[in-house]
Amino acid sequence: MRLSGGRIEERIERDVVGPLLRNDVEAATRAIPHVLDDLYAAIPEKKRISFGVVHTIKVLSEHLYRRLSEANAEVYDIASSMFEGSDEHRARGVALGVLSYCGLSEYHRAVPFFEQAAASPDWNLREHAQMFFRRLIERWPDEAKADLLRLAESDDPNLRRFVSETLRPVQENRWFYRHPDYPLEVLRKLFREASPYPRTSVGNNLSDLARRLPELVYDLVGELVQSGDDNSRWIATRACRNLVRQDPVRVMDLLGVDEYRYKDRVYRRSDCQGS
Repeated sequence: MRLSGGRIEERIERDVVGPLLRNDVEAATRAIPHVLDDLYAAIPEKKRISFGVVHTIKVLSEHLYRRLSEANAEVYDIASSMFEGSDEHRARGVALGVLSYCGLSEYHRAVPFFEQAAASPDWNLREHAQMFFRRLIERWPDEAKADLLRLAESDDPNLRRFVSETLRPVQENRWFYRHPDYPLEVLRKLFREASPYPRTSVGNNLSDLARRLPELVYDLVGELVQSGDDNSRWIATRACRNLVRQDPVRVMDLLGVDEYRYKDRVYRRSDCQGS
C-alpha cells in the first residue's frame, strides 16, 4: 500500500502531520488509531491477511518520517514525544517506526526506546519493537549485535525473547541465510533458556533457519541434544518442526526417539520405516 493523495492522505495531513508540526502531540497520537483504521479499511479484503494492521503501521510510520523530514522538523524529538505521550499500542508502534528511520543515522539515540518497548507488558508493543528493530540490525550490524548479546543475558524474559525474535530470518533478515554466524553467535546465549516464552522463540528461529539451511540446523540439533540440558533438548525438538517433514527418521535418530509430535502431526519410526 502506497499513499498517493486522496482522502486518507488529506486526513493524515490534517489530523496527524499538522498537529505534530504545531507540537500538539496529544492530538496527533489520538488521531493515529483512526487513521490506521482507515488505512486498514482501504486494503482489499482478499489481501488483508497478508497486509493487515502491522502493514498499516509500517506505511504510516514511513509516511510520517518522510513528511516530517520534508518539513525540516525535529523528527527524533517528535517521535520520542509520540512514544512517551501515548498509551495506545498502535500509536506507540507508529512512533517506533519513525524512530527506526531516525536510528538509521543515530542508532544510539533510538535504541533505548526499543528496549523499553521490548520490556513492556503489552504484547503488541513488544511485537512492534522486534519488527522495527530489524531495520537497525541491517544498518548497524556490529552495534546491534553488541546490544543483543547484552540483552540475551537480561533477567527479563521479554527482553530475551526480543533478542530471538529480532533475529528470525524473516524478509528483513534474509541476509542471515548468507551469514548465519551473525544470528547464531547471539542465539547461542539462549540455547539453555529455561523460560518458555523466549525458549519457544529460539526453537522457532532455528526451525525457520532450517527452511534454507537444513544441514546447519541438523548439526545444531545434534549439538543441543548432546549438551544433556533439558531446555536445550526442548529447543532441539522444536527446531525440527520443518525438518521432520523431509526426513522424519533422521530427525528421530538425532533426538533419540521413536515418535515425533508437533500439534496434530505424529511421525512414528515404525510407520516411516515400513513405508
